[in-house]
Amino acid sequence: VQHLVTVALGGGFVPEALYDEVRSTAAYANLSQETWDWCLAFVRQGGPSLAAYPDYQRAVPDAEGVWRVPDTRLARRHRMNIGTIVSDASMSVQYVGGGKIGSVEESFAARMKPGDCFLFGGRVLELVRIREMTAWVRRASGKRPTVPRWGGGRMPLSTTLADAVVQQLALAGEGKYDSPELQCVRPLLEIQQQWSALPTPQTLLAETLKTREGWHLFLYPFAGRHVHLGLASLIAWRAAQVAPRTISIAVNDYGFELLCATEVDWPTLLPQVLEPGDDATLLHEVLESLNASELAQRRFREIARVSGLIFQGYPGEKRSNKQLQASSSLFWEVFRKYDPANKLLLQAEQELLAQELEIGRLRASLARMATQQLVLQPLARPTPFAFPLMVELFREKLTNESVADRIARMVEQLERAAGGAVSAGSVEDVKATMAFGQEGSAGRKGEWSGKPRRERKPSRPLPPL
Repeated sequence: VQHLVTVALGGGFVPEALYDEVRSTAAYANLSQETWDWCLAFVRQGGPSLAAYPDYQRAVPDAEGVWRVPDTRLARRHRMNIGTIVSDASMSVQYVGGGKIGSVEESFAARMKPGDCFLFGGRVLELVRIREMTAWVRRASGKRPTVPRWGGGRMPLSTTLADAVVQQLALAGEGKYDSPELQCVRPLLEIQQQWSALPTPQTLLAETLKTREGWHLFLYPFAGRHVHLGLASLIAWRAAQVAPRTISIAVNDYGFELLCATEVDWPTLLPQVLEPGDDATLLHEVLESLNASELAQRRFREIARVSGLIFQGYPGEKRSNKQLQASSSLFWEVFRKYDPANKLLLQAEQELLAQELEIGRLRASLARMATQQLVLQPLARPTPFAFPLMVELFREKLTNESVADRIARMVEQLERAAGGAVSAGSVEDVKATMAFGQEGSAGRKGEWSGKPRRERKPSRPLPPL
């Protein structure tokens, strides 16, 4: 759509000739005539739902059949919108009837449904609703929350890299530590094999552990963070259908953790919830386990900005993300009600499944896990693979010092169990590791940066009335 208006602005186009030119590219080689006709109708009048508004008549044919932009104002607006690069915005977190707490990344908040809980600043919050660019919350207790991440899923493990990692772990399981990298991590891998097992291409490793937090399940598909988030949500949703239970989720590039406050019979339940099922059922369950409608609406906002439905403003008067979301939400509701076959809606749903949920890789991972032998290992203590996932869950529940103390204590216990030497400065080492890369956070509100404060001049009294 953006390309059509750009070509119309640059001298005009004849639909038949431009159609052949577009189809000559590899990306649009299979572009159908029906889709092309829809795009032409959309730039001509905005589709059936926007036909009465002249702002969406962006390219019309003249007497000679050449399509051009009819209005200089529309031409200026389009030039300001060319080359739009969309980015993930931050969303405000605010108490219902109270003040603002802070902000989280929009991609995290959009995945949650009303009633879901998450940790923020050491507090357990329950999501009430999302309106425009604000997540309205209230305090919650007794529920297992999820932990927000900022930009943690931008570069997950690729399929090729994940397979290579599993191959290296299989070599380590056979005692072949040939590469320098394997030699470096050999002590950890030997402890992992001694306390549990190492994953191989033929086996799927799962571990269970009982702690004071509850019943843990650790699963290591080695499919990347995005796929693990979808898998963890899907398995937690399936487990909750068997019996009502609240499950917390933590993921990394190697696996994921499910934590439940009540006992779960994972040896019996896990083979059931790992069934791939047919494509239609899997798609329905994935959309049910996540807030798919909200995610699709956020994806539609990006599409609406690129297609020119939403004007972002002239230089110096850029519209805020809140205003853009309000505008895109209006278009979303209008199209769903009066133009449900709109191609932009279908594109939002397709991009959601392909990019946000990675449904293709998720389906392939379930199919691959169905062919692997499930190795379920009960644990007496966290293994080197399980320990990072446990830290993901509890690091937000305490202050920075308490987290360091607890991690140091766990490291000390695991070192003793592994027969290694315990250093006296383990707590300081953990604090230094946790502080790495956080120097920029010293100037946040409510924290002392260590610099003396400048004296403030006394204010002048107001003149008498």
